[in-house]
Amino acid sequence: MPEAHRASDAPMGSSLLTAFALMLIVEGLLPFIAPAAWRETFLRLASMADGQIRFIGLSSMLLGLILLFLFL
Repeated sequence: MPEAHRASDAPMGSSLLTAFALMLIVEGLLPFIAPAAWRETFLRLASMADGQIRFIGLSSMLLGLILLFLFL
């Protein structure tokens, strides 16, 4: 009788697809729940300088890395 598959048995591609799917769900929450706030946020973002946008991106990536290290 075959053993049940564990999460650790899944190929890396499957994990990446799962992570991508979860990212899409999270990214879609704000436009679905509050489209006006989402639009206002992007209007503000479009008026920022490149350096400010890069800092936000870097901060987001570092926070994600910290969360990965804490919860894995």
